[in-house]
Amino acid sequence: MTFAIEARGVGKQYLRGAAHYRRLHTLRDALSEWGGRLVRRDADDGSAAGTERFWALKDVSFEIETGEVVGIIGRNGSGKSTLLKIVSQITAPTTGEVRLNGRTGTLLEVGTGFHQELTGRENIFLNGTILGMRRSEIARKFDEIVAFAGIEGFIDTPVKRYSSGMQMRLAFAVAAHLDPEILLIDEVLAVGDAEFQRKCLGKMKDLSKTGRTILFVSHNMSAIDQLCSRVIWIDDGTVVEDSRDAYAATTRYLFGNSGTSILKGEWRPPGDDGLETEYFSLRWFRVRDAEGKTIARPIRNDEEAIVEIGLHIKKTNSRLNFGYSLVNESGVRVYWALTTDENPDCWPKLDCGNVTLTSAVPKRFLNEGLFRVELFAGIHNVTWFSQPGSTQYAVFLRIAGGLSDSPYWTAPRLGTVAPVLRWTAASG
Repeated sequence: MTFAIEARGVGKQYLRGAAHYRRLHTLRDALSEWGGRLVRRDADDGSAAGTERFWALKDVSFEIETGEVVGIIGRNGSGKSTLLKIVSQITAPTTGEVRLNGRTGTLLEVGTGFHQELTGRENIFLNGTILGMRRSEIARKFDEIVAFAGIEGFIDTPVKRYSSGMQMRLAFAVAAHLDPEILLIDEVLAVGDAEFQRKCLGKMKDLSKTGRTILFVSHNMSAIDQLCSRVIWIDDGTVVEDSRDAYAATTRYLFGNSGTSILKGEWRPPGDDGLETEYFSLRWFRVRDAEGKTIARPIRNDEEAIVEIGLHIKKTNSRLNFGYSLVNESGVRVYWALTTDENPDCWPKLDCGNVTLTSAVPKRFLNEGLFRVELFAGIHNVTWFSQPGSTQYAVFLRIAGGLSDSPYWTAPRLGTVAPVLRWTAASG
């Protein structure tokens, strides 16, 4: 099988410290530095005062098939950008090798690949030429690139006078429209307005459908879920997970150890590890849709989502209480919902036998993101059986889209929640 990208034992070592970064302004400075190193005889092992060697990447290996869309995730400083620079051949690995099979378009940071003194028009033709395209091919794509970037009025202005957002828009337009077989993108959604972010995701989806290979670094887990069929998680320079279940991998990344046991929208007793008390046993805990199917995909916030608790009641107690708490990926507890929140006449009856409790998640209320749904079970003012914040009985729900019906708002909103509220106008 021919792979679009092959990485074999890739490692990258750097020096950090004052001695490594000291500027040498003259030949005399350089000779003095060289002579000092000979005297100290310590340059080879990186033990010079104020310096140390560190590995930004360590033995990274993977193979990416043609047409795959792969997300690279990890915290800041984990080695993601270093990996993309090596794959794009901007920097060489210290160990190992990367093989590419196809023409590569690269978008790593604002201004990458642009000559700052040249105009936008000149940079488009320069980038196309570097990619090996004929001038006629670039000319056919030119108007489409400019329109996508939205810089028609500045196309003959030197790029150095562009804002960072304008440079990023043009860079993405060039990289995406000049027919690369492999597209390498680093955090393109971090710059630009909501409309441009939407256009970027749409263009990447379109490219993926035509068999392009995309390597996409982002901190936006919702975008990773929407776009990628595979996720490579890097931490401290090493690959800690390479998964074709993007949703599961991003859940583990966002929630850490609290997300490792339950990754989907349903919990059932694993062997003997069920919740058994003298009052009830927990048969299942899940989030389902209106048709009764467990939700195992991102949904819009205007779609039906129902929290369902399956119980076998052994012994009745008037203070027995159930419910759930919702926590977002930032750790903010969004709300609690309990069976005893309403007037006692409205409480569900918990007679002995099998009982299924259901409660709908409010529509048009949650913001985009990943939510951990934690089971509440206890006897009021007596004991907890499952306490939100410290329970293993939890499932996950991811919201992506549906925040507004307005054509003017398509991106996630600021804030913990994003309700759609009715407005009225009265004259006078």
